[in-house]
Amino acid sequence: MATAQATDRNPGELKDVPGWFPPLDQLLFTWFLERQETRGFGGDLVELGAYMGKSAILLGHHLQDGEKFTVCDLFGGEAPDGANAAETAKSYSSLTRQTFERNYLAFHDALPRVIEAPTSVISKEVEADTCRFVHIDASHLYEHVHDDIGAARDLLLPDGIVVLDDFRSEHTPGVSVATWEAVLNRGLRPICLSTQKLYGTWGDPEPVQEELLETLRGRDDCGLSVQHAAGHRLVRTRAHKGMQPPSFPHSRYYTAPEPPQPAPQGTAPTSAPARPRPRPSSRVRRIGADLLPPIVTRALRRSLARGAQKS
Repeated sequence: MATAQATDRNPGELKDVPGWFPPLDQLLFTWFLERQETRGFGGDLVELGAYMGKSAILLGHHLQDGEKFTVCDLFGGEAPDGANAAETAKSYSSLTRQTFERNYLAFHDALPRVIEAPTSVISKEVEADTCRFVHIDASHLYEHVHDDIGAARDLLLPDGIVVLDDFRSEHTPGVSVATWEAVLNRGLRPICLSTQKLYGTWGDPEPVQEELLETLRGRDDCGLSVQHAAGHRLVRTRAHKGMQPPSFPHSRYYTAPEPPQPAPQGTAPTSAPARPRPRPSSRVRRIGADLLPPIVTRALRRSLARGAQKS
């Protein structure tokens, strides 16, 4: 039977899945989810905007017994308005539901609940006060992000975690406005900031921040700073060069690289053969031909020839 192997279409590792999910955010997702799990904090998971499935694959790995995981994305379908349609055509023209599902199933036995629709439907599809973790990474337009944040607040349990992607990218000012508006006017309390994402809660951020600070201070692969603004403590994190993501299970298509084969025992390493040194008689002949009179040269050659025959 043929063995399944990773290809351009079948990822072998999480890093093979296209998408914007750097090692630092993989670390933070894992830390927040595992913290909830070790404390017996259960609840459903939701992702708004999935792209090719990279972050969804990690989220699905943390699904506990009795929990549900819901993914909502247009997947190239009909957008709710002209601005959203233009954004989708520009940035996500290659995205299809089939690609997402193929990538996800490379790592999991079953798909999450997939809703192929605008994220505005999520409040009707998922019950309020049932979720422990919501990741928002869909539209970059202010109106849509504003509504996605409102939906996340309704869906989350007390002390649940919301993650907002692209909150400070130069090409997504609508996300920045909606994010900081939620912090200043809608009760969202930041826990920490990465280069791409804001992690927050509508509960009490202080206990989570203290534990996170203790964890990150013990690492040498990321930087850490604390600032205060508008009554909020902001924990800023950044990855150092060469930071590696946390370990993650391989996909069903993964093939381990073959180790280098050792040289057979008892065989000496081959080397280039040494260049032979010219025989002394050759040097004599050259010198004689160049410097001595012809009669002397002929006599010298005869003498050398007789000596070679005797030897």
